[in-house]
Amino acid sequence: MHSPSNPIGEFDLIERFFKTGTSATEQNENIPLGIGDDCALIKQATDSEIAITTDMLVEGRHFFAGADPEQLGRKALAVNLSDLAAMGAEPLGFTLAIAMPKADIAWLEAFSKGLLDSANLYGCPLIGGDTTAGPLTLSITALGNIPQGKAIRRSGAKIEDDVWVSGNVGDARLALAALRHEIPLSAEDLKQVEKRMHQPTPRIELGICLRDIATAALDISDGLLGDLNHVLKQSQVDAQIFLNQIPKSETLKKQSTDIQNQFAASGGDDYEICFTAPNHQREAIKKLSKSLDLPLTLIGRIIPIKNKNPQVHLINSDGATMSAIESKKLLQSFDHFSS
Repeated sequence: MHSPSNPIGEFDLIERFFKTGTSATEQNENIPLGIGDDCALIKQATDSEIAITTDMLVEGRHFFAGADPEQLGRKALAVNLSDLAAMGAEPLGFTLAIAMPKADIAWLEAFSKGLLDSANLYGCPLIGGDTTAGPLTLSITALGNIPQGKAIRRSGAKIEDDVWVSGNVGDARLALAALRHEIPLSAEDLKQVEKRMHQPTPRIELGICLRDIATAALDISDGLLGDLNHVLKQSQVDAQIFLNQIPKSETLKKQSTDIQNQFAASGGDDYEICFTAPNHQREAIKKLSKSLDLPLTLIGRIIPIKNKNPQVHLINSDGATMSAIESKKLLQSFDHFSS
């Protein structure tokens, strides 16, 4: 990242903000070489597989201009770790590619603190990357370990499986609506939901525990029902979802029923785990929920595919299947390239 206006060069930037300050690399025996060479080195166990995921965050599209850099550092890694969690992977390491208009020292200090604090919390060290000048863009590639054959894929859902979701959904969308001045919220309510938007919690431990329980899973980034459609497509099945069973926070429940359903069903940015499991696993899932102190809610079931394209059949509070027109707006997931 060299330019006449930048007082710090690319390699100095890496050395100052990203090479030091993390203990995760030193503690991870699977990373014999991290930042500082042409490539990082990863020790691969013979009985495991490596999961790889990449997410990009662009200013103005995925986060507001002027967003708190420390929170942004935490979220940038969290959204990638959420993908690992959905497949049952244990974090191994990550790379960071960052473009910035200029090397802002104060911004980099705060961003790297949030990023590396999160890396240390989840034992996922920064092992390489790149920097350049350009519009503020963050791209992280995260790697995780999974015992061979234990990855939870989207293609494994079976007819009669239950459909579950972790935590609550819809709060991040409510926070976005409040920040856009679409919905008024009290300061306390905004504080609660804004935390879910800016500081998502990757469900790593849950994903690892689901390896021998779930038949399919994915993380909720673009909306619960829209993301669930990806599982249905990969598995070639339909799903029956009970709208009033989708878990919502007390804050979201203060809104109208239409807003509650819209935001919970398709709000996006929740980073919870939606998974399918045989119904004989219900007791095991309830015990897991208790041991993790994490709500796991049964919201529906997998049914045979009825048409050429897999779909979600929504059941309203009266027990009736909602019409296609009623369901349409709830089934639209967030599209990063929509206008």
